[in-house]
Amino acid sequence: MKLPNGYIELLQQKRYSENTIKTYSGYFKDFMHYFEGRDLSQIKLQEINDYILALIQSANISGSEQNQRINSIKFYYEKVLGREKQLINIERPRKEKALPDTLSKNEIRLILDNTANIKHKCMLELIYSAGLRRNEVLQMKLKDIDSERMLVKICGGKGRKDRYSLLSKSVLTHLKQYFIAYKPKYWLFEGLNGSQYSSSSITRVLKRSAMKAGIKKRVHLHMLRHSFATHLLEQGTNLRVIQNLLGHESIQTTEIYTHVSNLELTKVVNPIDEIIDNT
Repeated sequence: MKLPNGYIELLQQKRYSENTIKTYSGYFKDFMHYFEGRDLSQIKLQEINDYILALIQSANISGSEQNQRINSIKFYYEKVLGREKQLINIERPRKEKALPDTLSKNEIRLILDNTANIKHKCMLELIYSAGLRRNEVLQMKLKDIDSERMLVKICGGKGRKDRYSLLSKSVLTHLKQYFIAYKPKYWLFEGLNGSQYSSSSITRVLKRSAMKAGIKKRVHLHMLRHSFATHLLEQGTNLRVIQNLLGHESIQTTEIYTHVSNLELTKVVNPIDEIIDNT
């Protein structure tokens, strides 16, 4: 099924990421299929809300997917057709307040110890030590490693914003070993024939290392970023500094790590200990 004229082109002009373009395109094609044979410009707001409700009830889509599907539809009506925003008032899900999954420092160490390949080790170390998203490490170029100032430059992160994060001395040592062994030309981490390393490959690297390390819980790449933020907070790093390192637009996004950190929890005396100790 072909997307409406200008849909892909406008996404590209507005510099949406490749992943977002792929997601919006797929979800909007689903929308088109649902209303096949209809003039999309004539579909009523209530019909769109009924479509989203049908997805929730039949496919049990998550709140995150619901928002992405709504965004793909709003993009067509507001950006491609140029309609005013207030005319496209699609119902949004209540914001989920799930806490981020994290790994302990010991679990991070076990994963790295069970990653023998120097390229794979550097990738995982850099994601954790700089608090990177998966796409950020994959899009990193050789010139983004600033060994003079011990910084990593992240270009075009979420929201198309650039930022700097930390470059660890230990990670720099491993990166130098990797440079000698692999001699990358353009991308910091290259795939076959100098191409950009794939997201599926780096995901498999982490899962394989976690399995070798004997970690039973589900492990995913974003946990390394979550763990970086949580461990910094536990070390007493200022929340504003963590916000800047992660590239969060709002401090409220960063504050979620205060609910995960053990910094204050470890100071709390559980009342049952006093009860049991006195029996």
